[in-house]
Amino acid sequence: MIQKINTSTISNGIVTTRGLPERNRRKLRSAARYGELVRLRNGVYATPEALADTMVDVDKIVPNGVLCLWSAWAIHGLTTQIPNAFFVAVESKRKVTLPSFPEFKLVYQSHPQLNMGVAEMEVEGYKVKVYDVERSVCDAIKYRNKIGIDVMAEILQNYLRREGRDLNKLLGYAKPLRVANILNKYLEAWQ
Repeated sequence: MIQKINTSTISNGIVTTRGLPERNRRKLRSAARYGELVRLRNGVYATPEALADTMVDVDKIVPNGVLCLWSAWAIHGLTTQIPNAFFVAVESKRKVTLPSFPEFKLVYQSHPQLNMGVAEMEVEGYKVKVYDVERSVCDAIKYRNKIGIDVMAEILQNYLRREGRDLNKLLGYAKPLRVANILNKYLEAWQ
């Protein structure tokens, strides 16, 4: 069924209905019913092979979302743990329809915090928005009670061992994210 759809409309295993004639849209819906495609959200489908990758085109599923927490820590090599979902920061009160697969977990942020430390990276062939290393470390400290002190310690210690770390930038993020006092205590203990 999917072979009958113009393959030039499929990019990295993702196909959108934007600009497709109605007959091709029907073919996409039918392919999803037969398991040849997975419906990610209204008008966006993916091949099962694309979802088998460890990264997906996050912006097509959650437009303007930013990879954060476990996803960002894994991308930056700050933890050895593999995330069980894509953790994506979105603006508070935003309504997002998520697919049943792959799993996404939304982290709601206020507007100023959402845009703090956003970087664009290429990960496994996809351009994704992700929090930079220093912002990710601050998030580990902020969520230390939810993720566990041991995980937070691993992330901070891996950051402190990195070449090219920017402690001024780290401390610059810590104040508006309200983790400056806690960060300073850990930095004093480990340096």
